Amino acid sequence: MNIAIIGCGYVGTAVARHFSQLGNVVTATTTTPDRLQELETFARRVFAVKGNNASTLKSVVENQDTVLLSVGATKGNPYEEVYLETANTLVSVLSENSTVQQVIYTASCAIYGERNGAWVDEDSIVAPTSEKGEILSKTEQMLLSASRENLRVCILRLGGIYGPGREIIKIFSRVSGMTRPGDGSAIANWVHLEDIVGAIAFANERQLQGIYNVVDDEKITRKQMLDNLFAKHNLPNVIWDASVQNTGSYNARVSNKKIKAAGYQLIHPQRLL
Repeated sequence: MNIAIIGCGYVGTAVARHFSQLGNVVTATTTTPDRLQELETFARRVFAVKGNNASTLKSVVENQDTVLLSVGATKGNPYEEVYLETANTLVSVLSENSTVQQVIYTASCAIYGERNGAWVDEDSIVAPTSEKGEILSKTEQMLLSASRENLRVCILRLGGIYGPGREIIKIFSRVSGMTRPGDGSAIANWVHLEDIVGAIAFANERQLQGIYNVVDDEKITRKQMLDNLFAKHNLPNVIWDASVQNTGSYNARVSNKKIKAAGYQLIHPQRLL
């Protein structure tokens, strides 16, 4: 199978390696030319390209069976260019392509917005609370609009990502002992890298269509998670300041029942602290 990975960051690189090890022919892209040599160790074709470059993106998806869109905005990269413009360009290119049978996009559960800890699933109306969230929502809609009889589009909404080199203690050790806004009651939805790779491979194998949440089973508050984490590593707890509103996160219990009902079994149902 020919598989193109648009965006080989933390997730895209892991997926590209996985598909390559299974004997698939992988095409990989990056926006960082210095990474081309690294990608060539497991990808048959590599491109240094921004997602809004239509001519090069057309070459990327040529003769491909599956396209994974796994882009991420880094500091200094505008969200609209990285996400929405890339999606728009990809949809335009795919309208002239006859080989791609499936598009998989790694999205974010953050677009569910503030739900005061209530349960949400794929049928819940999204309520992004920021301009970035609005862009992510429009990106999903743009990609879903490309669906047709011979092209399936699968949106995988991911929780917070952790895994090798991105352990939860590594992510949060800097806030140990610090004062943080809010009361820590927001629900922490996470997913291990191995489950992201597994879910993408599953979606590709089953030719899934539509939206699926990919999060672990554990539903505890951010305060509970950090208290447990710092206790394990003998670090001081976060001090929460409820007088200051935390506007940088979403608060919803994200259901993973749909992808499990489809047959996917989590490798890490409980997060590893």
